[in-house]
Amino acid sequence: MRKLIWLGIIAGCFSLIGLGLVSCAISPDLSSGFPRNGEAKLIGNQACKECHPQQSDWFEANPHSFIQAHQVFEEGKDPEKREVSCESCHGAGSLHALASGSPSSETITNPGQNTEICFSCHIDVQSQFSMPHHHRVNEGRVNCVDCHDPHGADPFRRSGSLSSKNSDTSCAACHSEQQQTYVFEHEALREGCVSCHSPHGSIHPKLLTERDANLCLKCHSQMQLSGGDLMIGSVSHRTYLSQGTCWSAGCHTAVHGSNINSRLLY
Repeated sequence: MRKLIWLGIIAGCFSLIGLGLVSCAISPDLSSGFPRNGEAKLIGNQACKECHPQQSDWFEANPHSFIQAHQVFEEGKDPEKREVSCESCHGAGSLHALASGSPSSETITNPGQNTEICFSCHIDVQSQFSMPHHHRVNEGRVNCVDCHDPHGADPFRRSGSLSSKNSDTSCAACHSEQQQTYVFEHEALREGCVSCHSPHGSIHPKLLTERDANLCLKCHSQMQLSGGDLMIGSVSHRTYLSQGTCWSAGCHTAVHGSNINSRLLY
């Protein structure tokens, strides 16, 4: 019994060490509440606004602006509670402000090139990129700002495209074929891509929220009749559903829309 207790203690210690190593590997130095940029000091939002007025104006309507953070402007002063600042994500900006015209990557942190800054707060999203099927953020093929605007009023829009309220335009930037106008549309597209897809990662191919016919049955009305018959619309689907999913069984292959068939066929 004593041997088992000691084995459990040793295993627990190794687990804690492993967690510590992982956290150090995936997280930037945020021990002071902001990313470190060498020996740079915090200078405050007003200094950033002088050179970046447009981003500063946009940011006032961004959900990020409502986050509260503790930061220290200068060493030796007590922490001051205020709204999240530019430096919460970009790091201390004194060197960047002084190095006018120099490459910003050398003086400031760019979350568009370092997703660890985003993951330091969005831990749940980071875990989704470890799913078997995911957008290739961990592989460096895309990054958070390719789909999200961290400054603008709508963070689900791509940067520089704040005029549109439809977050699906972020998806259409890469998946243009699925966003075209069809003669016979699939009404699910009106609800948005995320009604069927998990945008960060999924255990199912094509980033689907579900892999079987239940994905379709969530929207399409059905009626269970006596004798085991299943009606969707005015058509019995009892035998169809046993043949596979709605799209893989050959019944509705054009799931986003069709130009030739009202039953969503190519």
